[in-house]
Amino acid sequence: MTTNNINNAPIPAFGLGTFRLQGQVVIDSVKNGLDLGYRTIDTAQIYGNEAEVGQAIAESGVARNDLFITTKIWTDHYAKDKLVPSLKDSLAKLRTDHVDLTLIHWPSPGNAVPVAEFMGALAEAKALGLTKQIGMSNFNIALMQEAIAAVGAPAIATNQIELHPYLQNRKVVAFAQSHNIRITSYMTLAHGKVLNDPVIGAIATAHGATPAQVVLAWAMQLGYAVIPSSTKRANLESNLKAQQLTLTEAEMAQIAALDRGERLTDPQGLSPAWD
Repeated sequence: MTTNNINNAPIPAFGLGTFRLQGQVVIDSVKNGLDLGYRTIDTAQIYGNEAEVGQAIAESGVARNDLFITTKIWTDHYAKDKLVPSLKDSLAKLRTDHVDLTLIHWPSPGNAVPVAEFMGALAEAKALGLTKQIGMSNFNIALMQEAIAAVGAPAIATNQIELHPYLQNRKVVAFAQSHNIRITSYMTLAHGKVLNDPVIGAIATAHGATPAQVVLAWAMQLGYAVIPSSTKRANLESNLKAQQLTLTEAEMAQIAALDRGERLTDPQGLSPAWD
């Protein structure tokens, strides 16, 4: 498995996502995840669940030093005078003095705040010790080039993008990897759509695995970090086992052939011109 060490602090390959999980649902998911052995938690300001994630972590009894916590700055907070205060607010909700990774969630709508400004503010947050690593989400190649120009490629830990067997995003991946920027795959199971794919199903049967385990293993074998979410403890436990699954070169090629450019997340006013 390929891992890029960013400042000698690699991004964990396997984590727990919390997108669309609210209230007691997210508390239970995070608590179950931590109880099962998850140690990487991904949230965001716009998810509206940072306080609940913080509560679940506090009540879990897991030491902060054993956790890797990611949050994402929302578009309203990109301006130089707003980003750091907004992150401090997130830290208060998460009940911690720092996060391990902070991402810019989407490109600034209409380029209202220039990339250099918000990446500079993110670098300032890192210098202040509020976050150990920085990066972005949903950036195309042109935006990644701007971010690199602003803070340098070594400062950028990851680009978190929609990536699954039906949308393999090879151009963005190739550019990021050429600059040692790790790819984090979100929506790796394509909202469950790929779980019914006959190719995935056949590979799962061959390994005595679940389709979800196959897809997660495929992404990790390509060097991507994954952050699947679930509200069901059994699924959380099952997903973890993807880390022990190794696919053959032939199976990897079969999944590579499933790419059809099917994008599921494309919010108007936020999305860049996708590569």
